Amino acid sequence: MEAYCMKCKAKREIENPLATFNSAGVPITRGTCPQCGTTMFRTGKSEAHQGLQPPVKEEKRSGKLVIVESPAKAKTVGRFLGKGYTVRASVGHVRDLLRSQLSVDVENHFAPKYRVPNEKKAVVKELKKLAKEHEEIYLATDPDREGEAISWHLLEAAEIDPARTRRVVFHEITAPAIRAAFEHPRQINMDLVNAQQARRVLDRLVGYSISPILWEKVRGRLSAGRVQSVALRLIVEREREIDEFTPEEYWTLEAELKPEGGKSKAAYLAKLAKIDEKDFALTSESQVTPLLADLQKAAYTVSRVKRGERRRKPSSPFITSTLQQEASRRLGFTAKRTMGLAQGLYEGQDVGEGGTSGLITYMRTDSTNISDLAKEEARQYIAARYGSDFIPAQPPEYKTRAVAAQEAHEAIRPTSILRDPDKVKPFLEPAMFKLYQLIWQRFVASQMESALYDTLTVEITAQADSQYLFRTAGSSVKFPGFLVVYEESRDEDAKPEADEDRLNVRIPANLQEGQKQTLVRLLPEQHFTQPPPRFSEATLVQSLESHGIGRPSTYAPILSTIQERGYVSRAEKRIQPTETGLLVNDLMVKYFPDVVDTNFTASMETDLDKIAAGEADWVSVMAHFYTPFAEQVQKAQAEMPVAKTGPEPIGRACPECGKDLVIRFGRFGKFISCAGFPDCRHTEPWLEKIGVTCPLCGGEVVERKTKKGRPFYGCNRYPECNFTSWKRPLPIPCPRCKGTLVYSNKREATCLDCQQNFLIDAILPEAVTD
Repeated sequence: MEAYCMKCKAKREIENPLATFNSAGVPITRGTCPQCGTTMFRTGKSEAHQGLQPPVKEEKRSGKLVIVESPAKAKTVGRFLGKGYTVRASVGHVRDLLRSQLSVDVENHFAPKYRVPNEKKAVVKELKKLAKEHEEIYLATDPDREGEAISWHLLEAAEIDPARTRRVVFHEITAPAIRAAFEHPRQINMDLVNAQQARRVLDRLVGYSISPILWEKVRGRLSAGRVQSVALRLIVEREREIDEFTPEEYWTLEAELKPEGGKSKAAYLAKLAKIDEKDFALTSESQVTPLLADLQKAAYTVSRVKRGERRRKPSSPFITSTLQQEASRRLGFTAKRTMGLAQGLYEGQDVGEGGTSGLITYMRTDSTNISDLAKEEARQYIAARYGSDFIPAQPPEYKTRAVAAQEAHEAIRPTSILRDPDKVKPFLEPAMFKLYQLIWQRFVASQMESALYDTLTVEITAQADSQYLFRTAGSSVKFPGFLVVYEESRDEDAKPEADEDRLNVRIPANLQEGQKQTLVRLLPEQHFTQPPPRFSEATLVQSLESHGIGRPSTYAPILSTIQERGYVSRAEKRIQPTETGLLVNDLMVKYFPDVVDTNFTASMETDLDKIAAGEADWVSVMAHFYTPFAEQVQKAQAEMPVAKTGPEPIGRACPECGKDLVIRFGRFGKFISCAGFPDCRHTEPWLEKIGVTCPLCGGEVVERKTKKGRPFYGCNRYPECNFTSWKRPLPIPCPRCKGTLVYSNKREATCLDCQQNFLIDAILPEAVTD
């Protein structure tokens, strides 16, 4: 074998040839020059290399790689970790089931078929390269099942060496929490991964089995889901309760009284409670009239005065569901918007501390626990700002309302109570600030002393032909306690308790038992029982939670999905089903009763919790569900009637080709199209008329939506007429100036012209407001 000798400048036969490999693993033959003894090399594989293995290349690795989900989180975490750490974001999931097919092998133990989406291939490629270069890899995705699954998918998709990989979990993005997490890394919890995987497979089986049937029998672009269909059923059933409700008449009777002969001229109201020591029901004016005549001649005497105290405890710190409910009631935020803002607060914002900082703890949680450190910090802050009287002897403990609170270890709270809202306000956009302020106030109040009220209950006996008992009650704040910081807004649909309904009734001081009272006037009032109200987003989340349906991470997607599919509409913050929603629900109830059964759905959530706790096998849970479900799918395919209807003409010709214009359904709901499609592609938006005449041009006021989906009201002759209003106009003119009235809230209307406010019941008594 010849090689070139660099000293002799000529080819020579290699003396003492030795087959070996260079540092790069390339086969070479090494020997010496027979003339001058210089070492000679020849590159290439020879017969002598047969059976030899190239040396294993030792990869040089250094540093630590940390993978999180979002770039914002990566920025904040990287700031706290400092040098020696490379922090990268996966930007959410890096693998998912294929959209074009079921992607679940039912016959092979429900094995899911995952793929890396095209838009994530570059991310996975970079993470794979970085993982090979770093000595240690830390997966720091969110601390719930979804986050655990993302970590597992990263491990699989980027082919990361499990031996060099650790999972770290923190519930707040602060320096102490991150240090503690990296001091106690663990392996990926496959029980949590399997629970998330089971939910994903379960939802795919339901959606991809039922949706094609709805496309075939009803209309394209429809969908069904294991949880969204149950939420739709709750909304539809509430709507039918409202439709079938029959109002019943009833009357109440109050007496306006004042102490007889006293210096005080203050009058007060007392409500009729008993007649001849018996409960009663007044259901018509004919029953009330004789009582009025008798009570006009009655002698009124204070028969009982009871003074006491009442303690009112603060509300627990927020969990996901209560945060969504309170943000809806107090701030008017949708669940989706609330969670988006909370995500930003959790991942970190720059509030003038030399970089981004996580402002709240993890926002997907159903636990009300609070760390001891946070409790102590709160107690010190409260003592310094409000005084020691506002600190309870022992830190309050709150019971978790959720049946199985496992998603996280703490409630939603500020990461540092010292970042009070006034300090961070200049650095946050308004909506994010409002949500942070709400979370901060709720947490601070939850750690404070109860409020104390002085209560007063007075009973007055009216003696005439019959004996009547009137009762009034009031209370005043003796010690404000947590109320100096925060008071929970009242559930808009909750019925007030009898003693809370009249908390601020003014009762003259020094009323004494046996004291005579003077009747000022009697106030009979006719009422009619009211149907149950439509769900708001807040009350729907509350109902889902009470039924055990869904978990913290699912509430917002449920609400978004049923609105995006066109199954429900949202007006004046209330949710009502559309015609499509009613039809789909009825078909689901008939052909898939288990899927839309609240108890069945709740039991499935319990099974998923058992999988997460390692108490159940996910494949067995899938098999138990799928066998009867597959039979229902076959039955529905064969028996579900075809409810398809052709496009509905609107009675107007296409301006481009003269054919009829018809109503069609698309991805974003109804729209107007030419019947000659696809030859003619003329389209127009579908505008919902609200029965109000445009005040500027006499056209029709219609409901429109912005690009982000926010409803507003405008003239159907736009752009010729530019009338718009964020608030829904009323069909009657202003009683004062004949201008345009709009709803300002449930009880009041405002005139756009004279700005005068009016009670809706007074100007539109027959209206049933949303």
